[in-house]
Amino acid sequence: VVAGAKQTQGFDQWLDDLNMDEKPLLLLLDQVTDPHNLGACIRTAEASGCAALIVPKDHAADLHSPVVSKAACGALARLPLLQVTNLKRSMEKLQQAGFWVVGLAGEADSSIYEAGLKGATAVVMGSEGKGMRRLVREGCDQLVNIPMPGHVESLNVSVATGVALFEINRQRDAG
Repeated sequence: VVAGAKQTQGFDQWLDDLNMDEKPLLLLLDQVTDPHNLGACIRTAEASGCAALIVPKDHAADLHSPVVSKAACGALARLPLLQVTNLKRSMEKLQQAGFWVVGLAGEADSSIYEAGLKGATAVVMGSEGKGMRRLVREGCDQLVNIPMPGHVESLNVSVATGVALFEINRQRDAG
C-alpha cells in the first residue's frame, strides 16, 4: 500500500474483503514508468469507479513522486492503490476470484467495443513503447484493441485507459 494513498490491506487481504457481487472494475498497469502517465491513470481509474489500481513494485513509476500526486489530482486519497511483487501471479489470483482479465493490445483481433465486459473485470494496460510484458500478456483471458481509424499506431496509455474504462462503464450501463 502506498503512503498518501487510500489505506488498504495488502493485496491478498484486499481481495478477500472485496465484494464480488458488485462486479468490481480494476485497473492493472504494467511498465508504466512515466509519472505523468501514472498519475493520469490513477485519476481516470478513480473517476471511472475502479475498486483499485494495481501496479508492480518494479517496472513502474515512483508512486511517491510529487509528479504522480499532482497528475492524480487528489485521486490517490480515494482509490486503493496496491503494489504487488508479481503482477502475473496477482492476475492469476484475480482470475481465481472470478475476474475476467482483459489486456489492451494494438495488435489484438477483437475490439473492446465487441467484448462483453459486464462482470468483474480487470483491465491490464502496458506502456506506450513496450506494451505489456510477455508473461503478463499471456496471462490475460482476452486481448482487445481500441479501433483507430486514423494513421497513428497507438494512444498515450492514460488516454487508452480512459477509453477502455469508460467503454466498460458504457457496456454496464446499457444493461
